[in-house]
Amino acid sequence: MTNLPPPAEELRILDAELRQLDLRRAVLLRRRAWLVHTLRAAAAPQPAQGTGAAPGGPPAGPAAGAAARRPETTAPGVQNVLLVLGGVLLTIAAIAFTLVSWGHLGIAGRSLVLGALTVGALGAPVTLLRRGLRATAEAVSGLATALTVLDAYALHEVAFTGADGVGYAAAASAVLAALWAAYGVRLGLFHPLPLAVATAHLPLLLWAIAVGAGPLPLTAVLLATAAGGSAVALRAVSAPVRVVAVVGALGTGAVGVLSAGWLCWSASDPGSAARAAALLVVAAAVALMTGRFVPNREVAVAAAAAAGLCLVAGSAGVLRVSVPGEWTVPGCQLFAMLLLAAERTSLPLPLRQGLVRAAAAVQGFAVLWAVPLVAGSVLGPAVQAVTPWSGAPRTVRDAVFAGVPAPAYASTVPLVLAVVAAALVVAGRRTPRRPAVMVVALVLGWAAVLVLPVALQLPYTAGLVTQAAVVVAALGLAVRSDRADGGPSPLALTALLLAILTSVDLALLSLASESATIGVLVTLTVLFGAAGRRPRHAPFTVPAALAHATALACALGASVGLRPPHTALLVLVVPAVAALIASRSSGSRATVPVEVAGAAAGLLALALAVPDPPMLALVLSLNGVVAAATALRPERRAVGWAAAVLLPAAAWVRLAAWEVGTPEAYTLPVTGPALVVGYLRRRRDTAVSSWTAYGPGLAATLVPSLLAAWDDQHWLRPLLLGVAALAVTLVGARLRLQAPLVLGAGVLALVAMHELAPYLTQVVGALPRWVPPALAGLVLLVLGATYEHRLRDARRLREALGRLR
Repeated sequence: MTNLPPPAEELRILDAELRQLDLRRAVLLRRRAWLVHTLRAAAAPQPAQGTGAAPGGPPAGPAAGAAARRPETTAPGVQNVLLVLGGVLLTIAAIAFTLVSWGHLGIAGRSLVLGALTVGALGAPVTLLRRGLRATAEAVSGLATALTVLDAYALHEVAFTGADGVGYAAAASAVLAALWAAYGVRLGLFHPLPLAVATAHLPLLLWAIAVGAGPLPLTAVLLATAAGGSAVALRAVSAPVRVVAVVGALGTGAVGVLSAGWLCWSASDPGSAARAAALLVVAAAVALMTGRFVPNREVAVAAAAAAGLCLVAGSAGVLRVSVPGEWTVPGCQLFAMLLLAAERTSLPLPLRQGLVRAAAAVQGFAVLWAVPLVAGSVLGPAVQAVTPWSGAPRTVRDAVFAGVPAPAYASTVPLVLAVVAAALVVAGRRTPRRPAVMVVALVLGWAAVLVLPVALQLPYTAGLVTQAAVVVAALGLAVRSDRADGGPSPLALTALLLAILTSVDLALLSLASESATIGVLVTLTVLFGAAGRRPRHAPFTVPAALAHATALACALGASVGLRPPHTALLVLVVPAVAALIASRSSGSRATVPVEVAGAAAGLLALALAVPDPPMLALVLSLNGVVAAATALRPERRAVGWAAAVLLPAAAWVRLAAWEVGTPEAYTLPVTGPALVVGYLRRRRDTAVSSWTAYGPGLAATLVPSLLAAWDDQHWLRPLLLGVAALAVTLVGARLRLQAPLVLGAGVLALVAMHELAPYLTQVVGALPRWVPPALAGLVLLVLGATYEHRLRDARRLREALGRLR
């Protein structure tokens, strides 16, 4: 047997089907109008040949042009514009009549005129719909709805002048919403229903304002209105009605939830907080019911998440006035954990996912609440570097937050972080993204242990021991993670980085006490050095051990009373050890980090030795020796250039400390080794040119000496330089080497010119003024006469030099 629906439900279904048919009929009419226009344009006569229009050109006359011109608007578009404009103008005229010309008529005349207009506007759409004029009916019904508003206003001004304006507006909005809804449903019109739904959001709120309701009742009214809007949105068939209902429900619901949250968190006693929390529970129930029946999955998830946040916010507001302040956030975490129980219920999957997301969001907010204390615990010890060894404080908090107040409610921060870390560990077992979840859990657990001494205000020594235990535990976890995973893993890498960060924090924290500094640095150096024996960890642990060893050297120097330049000698042990380790681990991933750490220690030693030139010379020479030893490795030949710079620089600094001003004292120590190196290189590789082998060494002495001799007024330096240049020239000629021959000859010529310059000046001064031009002309004449011969000689000289090695 066929199950027939109730009459009311069947009537609603038929009305919906009729509205769909009307919409489809309007679309088909617009399509028909376009087809008729297209056929008429195609059937229009084309201009014949010889009528004044060229083939392919524009039409000959205005009639042809009008037939070929395409309309810019469609007939339905023109119709809608005219109807809307007519309705708007009539509405404006009605408003003007009601507000301006009202007093010119008597009470009977005014009532008759406005009533007649309203009745006529309300009844006209019936006739128009019977004739198929739906668009015109919609326009007239719009005028009718505007007239009903004016009727309500007029009724207040005539019959209910003593009534409260807000209360009357509430009653009028309720009556108008019901009237428009019935009118729209009865006639199947388009706009009255959305307008009725929008107006239906006003009566309760206006009524609450009229009776002077407080914040709590107003909030309840807003939530009730939101619940009604949600129900309409879920039941409505028409898309415009759903859109209006959703917008209204979201607006009133958001304002209601914010108001309830403010009332809950600003309450001064548990009773007020509980009443406001009850409103948040109501809001959560409305959101869950909406998510239960809404067809869109994403909307359902969002609604459930909002419901979960409302529940947690309400419980947090009650906790704030019921327990000490530091337990508010842990209480919120506990309620968020309870939301996870929804996973084991029979709720639809989108609702369960939304509640889980709400719980995750609460945990995220809790972590953000703990960030200030964690950041202070990590960065605060750096203040000890400003005034090292100023005395051990009483507690760790005094050392970390020296001179600044610690964050409020810090005692429960470790608990908050530990709870989130434990939740992630449990959740990570059931997720495919387990490595990332475990890394986050590790970071949060590390933060919980790191801030524990600060939060509990443990003694200074206990704080140092706790952080040292964190370093040991992080290194152990890195080793264990590698063993479990069979290779480097994100968890092991994170553990190593946390160990290094904690060690730096521990070293800075220990600067408050001399004995603590030395003890901590020795421990860290040994600990990271032992961890560096594992090849997978060596790129991180060995440089860390070298860095701590460098700090230990500085601390030992300061402890025994050495000046910074003398402490630099202790620091130089680190580059030597780094070079030794790099030579033994050549080719591994740890080689470059170890060499970088050693180079950084060498630069620190140079910076410490700068105030004392003799000690700076010694440090430069020792650095040069370490660089030269590194350059002995085939893959590190380029470091030899650094040794070639450091060793001469050491000699120059020593000479400057002795106040030696003779340039040859600076250049000859460079020239000798450079020539030896060039000689050895040419013995191994005969293809190396003399410019590469001997040019730099010879130029290092000849050029500075030449510049010094040019301004020297004595005869000894030019004589010695000339003899040396002559010797170099002869050696170059004997061995047929281009670089010594050219450099020696050039320097010898310049020295000879420098010595003959005074005499040439005297000769030129004694000659008559006509002699120089005459000599110049004679020279030019001779050169011009023998140009070809000289060119041939120049080519022969170039070929002879080219045959030299």
